[in-house]
Amino acid sequence: MLSERRLQVLRAIVQDYVGTEEPVGSKALTERHSLGVSPATVRNDMAALEEEGFIAQPHTSAGRIPTDKGYRLFVDKLAGVKPMTAPERRAIQNFLEGAVDLDDVVARTVRLLAQLTRQVAVVQYPSLTRSTVRHVELLSLAPARVMLVLITDTGRVEQRMVDCPAPFGEAPLADLRARLNSKVAGRRFSDVPRLVEDLPDAFEAEDRGTVSTVLSTLLETLVEENEERLMIGGTANLTRFGHDFPLVIRPVLEALEEQVVLLKLLGEAKDPGVTVRIGHENAHEGLNSTSVVSVGYGSGGEAVAKLGVVGPTRMDYPGTMGAVRAVARYVGQILAES
Repeated sequence: MLSERRLQVLRAIVQDYVGTEEPVGSKALTERHSLGVSPATVRNDMAALEEEGFIAQPHTSAGRIPTDKGYRLFVDKLAGVKPMTAPERRAIQNFLEGAVDLDDVVARTVRLLAQLTRQVAVVQYPSLTRSTVRHVELLSLAPARVMLVLITDTGRVEQRMVDCPAPFGEAPLADLRARLNSKVAGRRFSDVPRLVEDLPDAFEAEDRGTVSTVLSTLLETLVEENEERLMIGGTANLTRFGHDFPLVIRPVLEALEEQVVLLKLLGEAKDPGVTVRIGHENAHEGLNSTSVVSVGYGSGGEAVAKLGVVGPTRMDYPGTMGAVRAVARYVGQILAES
């Protein structure tokens, strides 16, 4: 266990290195921070921190920089989440409230996160498998053609055309719409197949084939793997951090193009808290020089997807964690109200 003083020294090194982009020396630390000890004592503390792998000497200068291990200790023990100011919170709310549909919410969220953190923003669309049905609409387009519209609790809208095996009148269509919504509205997708399996039996024999066709289309819509969608923005922000990437920026950009990699980076949506993965904690080799800060978002206190940012390990962790958490909270509110 590190002493309290050495933890203070590590905190000061991280803060100075993030702020100045320059390796930090003992003299600078004693001048900038009220550590209450001499430069010689700080040098001894820095030597101990280096020996334990929390800081490193990048070249022959006297300065030190944090390692992945140092950043991890800083995030876990030393960094509080920096709260957003009242004007910042109002700006977030006003920017997101203008969204007209789910695609617009996601697009605005990506843009906002990239601007707030000046890093790469990644937002996952709400997962269908963790959603509930808000409403099912059935619209007659022709005597034997129906449009099925599925609306989820997250504001997601899925439309499907259904070619019926026989003409289907307005009266049975209205009856099916009412019966369907009474059974599935407010229920989880996983419950729907069980809830509607006996629905065709409630209709006249000549209509059962059409009812079964409509239900089959609905169930196919529920299980389709179209939930794994992402939107990414702010990639150009990485060019501001060229010197933070030890080789070239290309492996980072290539990794960001792989959707499967990004989904793994964001992690499981069911974990709603702020997650920070630092450097080599990211399994993908191209992202070993980056950190990922992510958080779950959703309505009703349950996470249905993740959003986050990707940037260099030399990032303002308290500020980034605060921004990501605040944006997720507002997105969840908007989804709940939509």
